[in-house]
Amino acid sequence: MSTTTTTELPYHLTDKHLPQSTNSPSNLNNLSQKKYFLHLLATACTNSLRNLKQVHALILKTHHVQDHFVAGSLITSYAIPHYGTFSTSIEVLQQVAEPNVFVWNAIIKGCLDNNEPELALSFYHEMVVMDSRANKYTYPPLFKACLIAGASKEGTQIHGRVVKNGLMGDGYIKSSGIQMYSSFKCLKEAKNILYTNGDSDVICFNAMIDGYMKFGKVEDAKLLFEAFEYKNVSSWNAMISGFARCGMIVDAREFFDRMPVKDDVSWSAMIDGYNQGGYYKEGIEIFNIMQKAKIRPRKFVLSSVVSACGNVGALDQGRWIHGYVKKNKVPISAVLGTSFVDMYAKCGRLDMAWEVFEKMKVKEVFSWNAMIGGLAIHGRARDAVGLFEKMKKEMLKPDEITFLNILNACAHGGLVDEGMWYLNNMKDVYGVEPREEHYGCAVDLLGRAGLFFEAEKLIGSMPMEPNGAILGALLGACWKHGNLELGEKVGDILLELEPRNGGRYTLLSNIYAKAGRWEDASRVRKLMKERGVKTNGGSSKIDLEGTCHEFKVGDSTHPQSEEIYSMLEKIIKRLQSQGYLANTSQVLFDIDEADKENAVWHHSERLAIAYGLINATPGAVIRVMKNLRVCEDCHYVTKLISHVYDREIVVRDRSRFHHFKNGKCSCNDFW
Repeated sequence: MSTTTTTELPYHLTDKHLPQSTNSPSNLNNLSQKKYFLHLLATACTNSLRNLKQVHALILKTHHVQDHFVAGSLITSYAIPHYGTFSTSIEVLQQVAEPNVFVWNAIIKGCLDNNEPELALSFYHEMVVMDSRANKYTYPPLFKACLIAGASKEGTQIHGRVVKNGLMGDGYIKSSGIQMYSSFKCLKEAKNILYTNGDSDVICFNAMIDGYMKFGKVEDAKLLFEAFEYKNVSSWNAMISGFARCGMIVDAREFFDRMPVKDDVSWSAMIDGYNQGGYYKEGIEIFNIMQKAKIRPRKFVLSSVVSACGNVGALDQGRWIHGYVKKNKVPISAVLGTSFVDMYAKCGRLDMAWEVFEKMKVKEVFSWNAMIGGLAIHGRARDAVGLFEKMKKEMLKPDEITFLNILNACAHGGLVDEGMWYLNNMKDVYGVEPREEHYGCAVDLLGRAGLFFEAEKLIGSMPMEPNGAILGALLGACWKHGNLELGEKVGDILLELEPRNGGRYTLLSNIYAKAGRWEDASRVRKLMKERGVKTNGGSSKIDLEGTCHEFKVGDSTHPQSEEIYSMLEKIIKRLQSQGYLANTSQVLFDIDEADKENAVWHHSERLAIAYGLINATPGAVIRVMKNLRVCEDCHYVTKLISHVYDREIVVRDRSRFHHFKNGKCSCNDFW
């Protein structure tokens, strides 16, 4: 992590940082020295680890580490997450002979800031043992620590201490307690806090609304919302977010339209709601309405709509927003910067994602995760591993998402040894417990490499039963390598485990069809029909000049359909002249070869590519987004088109990007 250092500290800072005319702490009396150090910690040390270390040295030299306010402030400074120096905060605490409540509060909050909720509770117990009396600032972070750690028993005990100390009337404590109990689904206890110990403020009511919505108690949330006389914009926002979380996007929009006053969070909540439901185009439309109303978007709205742009591949709109941010000098926070990194990566512009990432002044773990994930989906496995190693050198602790991304990178890049090392060392070296998702990536890694024995062995050694995603990864590998025996076994298990998942039926049918077992393929399709299971049809999108065009298999609804199919015929003839023969092994129907070839040629990405060849600027990159995995024949055809028509084509399928150029693909046919 690079940090911005604006001052030098060889025992003094520039004059603007000094509380008085002198610039040497040795010239100050004891009280002035204390004020001097507190001032430096609050100003010059918030963005410079170098300054912080030098101030720390001065504090040790002048023996001020025993001063509670200095020690607490020093703990807070070392607990700044992007420094990665929280262990030093703990060392400072250990040097204080008799820490008071200010010091304990600093270390407890530092634990939360550094994702160590269990450690926060441990320090609290130590505080109690040392008979240091807590105050109203102690308990809200403790309730939050219990919430994050899932420590319901400890939360109840802490609640009891709050009541005993007569602090339950504090609004901040009440809202924190409501949030904690709500997270444990103890809504009765949360409601008791709301209506006891004096009047509750709007923050407490909003916390209760959020708690009801979190567990689908929509009617209770509505009643509370309507009953509370002093509703504010946050109350409306809580309802909108809650409706969206419950999948009630129409209700969310109704409340949004009814709002008497909207703030930045309101617009962001509505866009986020559409994003959560997969309605990305609608989220972008909300942003456009906001623009027409001449409402200046702030960072929360911008990050939400940028995320929507990334998911629909709206590169032009995403670039416009980036230009808006630059033009209006909007500060690029870690969240907003990460949104741009993610958007550019998902839109196929890895170069621009990297440029944003490199220029970010402050990078959080999620920023690194976005860049590593971007490299992974573009098949840049070695670069993803290299960035992960650089992240470690910056003293940032990887989390669960980091390992999902790095394992995914290894899976798509065929880096078996590296991927398995990361999985096997996640817990012991990095302190991150592998979850089902991590094992799923590892099974995918082994399966893609054809290592079925190792994949089955890994599944058998997992501390949990394999879920559908893990077995699905193995089934996909069976299809890829033509392992009919194992595929049949795994497929039958999946059809019982996930009887409503249409993708499982399709993949098992593909395995049978690939082996020429048409009766079995037909049997699976019949079972799927009997159970009323449907699959998502293939669709592809291409964004030209800010307008998104969507095509489905055999689509004839586009205004330029005649031109598109005419172009397809021309493409077929040119490719056939180059010796192309269609690979129809993935067509599920036992029909003659001519019909199979016709079915393959009407796949959605071919329609989108044909449209791009007709309408895109000559020489411009054609970018297509597909909702399903690219089939083998479409992959081969797109390579040929990139060579014959001398065009670079970028296709994003369900799991990764394919960069086609000069007859080759960036995935090296390993996907």
